[in-house]
Amino acid sequence: MANRVLFVVICAALGIVACDKSGPSPAPAPSTVPDQSASDAPAVVAAAPIAAAKAPHGQLEQRVNMQDACDAATFNAVLGDGTCNRQGGMKFDQFISMLTKLGVAGPWHFAPKTLTGHAGETLIAFNQGGEEHTFTEVEEFGGGIVPLLNDLSHNPVIAPECGALEEDDFVAPGATYREEEPLEAGTTARFQCCIHPWMRLEAQAATP
Repeated sequence: MANRVLFVVICAALGIVACDKSGPSPAPAPSTVPDQSASDAPAVVAAAPIAAAKAPHGQLEQRVNMQDACDAATFNAVLGDGTCNRQGGMKFDQFISMLTKLGVAGPWHFAPKTLTGHAGETLIAFNQGGEEHTFTEVEEFGGGIVPLLNDLSHNPVIAPECGALEEDDFVAPGATYREEEPLEAGTTARFQCCIHPWMRLEAQAATP
């Protein structure tokens, strides 16, 4: 819940005078966000192996891990209690500094970033981090619901799907999210976090 008003608190915490809730002015297309390894970031809990497993209804599934490295003490001090429930990790000012410098905060990512599956498979996203995330299918990658994070990650155009989120689209730490539509043969599906828009995944389903 805290992340849904995250941009208001971030702007206040950083002393930003103008923080338009409507987000930045649209641009012709989303900016490309460079990939970034987290070699200079604090250690993050290792991702669990990506595996396919039979779903309760007999449908094949593939797991995606949602990762972050928020430090509860500093994130909660700035953004409010409950924003992060993960101990240790990257302090809030380091997070903002990395995002400002690189356009991405590497420890905040989907694992894997790309995958190849089979037609009819369903993706299951598991939040292994300490913050709330979304696993939202989008037509094209773009910005999310936090204008400041859009600006710092060079995503001025908000993905339309991020503007139509429902309550159950937000995935709390330790929770899972099952994508509603299975992968289609010969197509590429794109998923992003609508809070941290550099968290992205492309999934392809092999043609039979």
